[in-house]
Amino acid sequence: MDRPAWAPPGIDISKPSVSRMYDFYLGGSHNFEVDREAARRAMEFMPGLPKIMQANRAFMRRAVRCAVESGITQFLDIGSGIPTFGNVHEVVQAANPRAKVVYVDHDPVAVEHSRAVLAGNDGATVLAADLRSPQEILNSPEVKGLLDLEQPVALLLVAILHFVEDADDPYAAVAELRDALAPGSLLVLTHASYDGVPAREEAAGTVGVYEKTRNPLVMRTRDEIARFFEGYEMVEPGLVQMPHWRPETPPEQEDPFTFSGYAGVGRGA
Repeated sequence: MDRPAWAPPGIDISKPSVSRMYDFYLGGSHNFEVDREAARRAMEFMPGLPKIMQANRAFMRRAVRCAVESGITQFLDIGSGIPTFGNVHEVVQAANPRAKVVYVDHDPVAVEHSRAVLAGNDGATVLAADLRSPQEILNSPEVKGLLDLEQPVALLLVAILHFVEDADDPYAAVAELRDALAPGSLLVLTHASYDGVPAREEAAGTVGVYEKTRNPLVMRTRDEIARFFEGYEMVEPGLVQMPHWRPETPPEQEDPFTFSGYAGVGRGA
């Protein structure tokens, strides 16, 4: 297997990565054949996967604009993935050039490509770290150097928590991050669910494909997803299927697969 010139040395290009599969779904070019093969297998069961990823990105942009309009100027995006058009820093800095963004991901390709994209942007940086180690993120030079945790922060956990298994206690990680952030901070979250999936048996096939990656896909119920918002007051319209969160186009025009997950924004007390 040939290693592309842009691939960071030392990474395993023989095993698919969820962030690079996500990049493929969105039409990006920073993925390997192993990622494309896995993504195509997943799409055999759920052909609407690219539409789901697009719905995630569209929700993220709507939620980020909501955060900016509410006065938030600091953003911590964990599980940020490989930058594509309309990423967080582009949205927030277009509205407020002084806004600050820290991206966090554990995929080396995502981190290296982010560094290249952010070169010369003093208001945004990227950190190689894992959601399962909150203190590593909070105490990093990148976070301490760019964000003031005494002031409100928008914490973005978009399409990441369903890649953290219960054994790794994602609820504790989210609570630890919540407790470190100032009152008035926001939690912006999406999560995959069997609820709303057009065909559950087919979706189970997709879950099987992800079991062969470093991060198996964990489908949770609405009540299980709502637990991540403990300590937050939900922002209207609450925890809803992605197309229903402050839509800019009629939800009934969306692909049926885009309803296969929940989105919400919470404000910390």
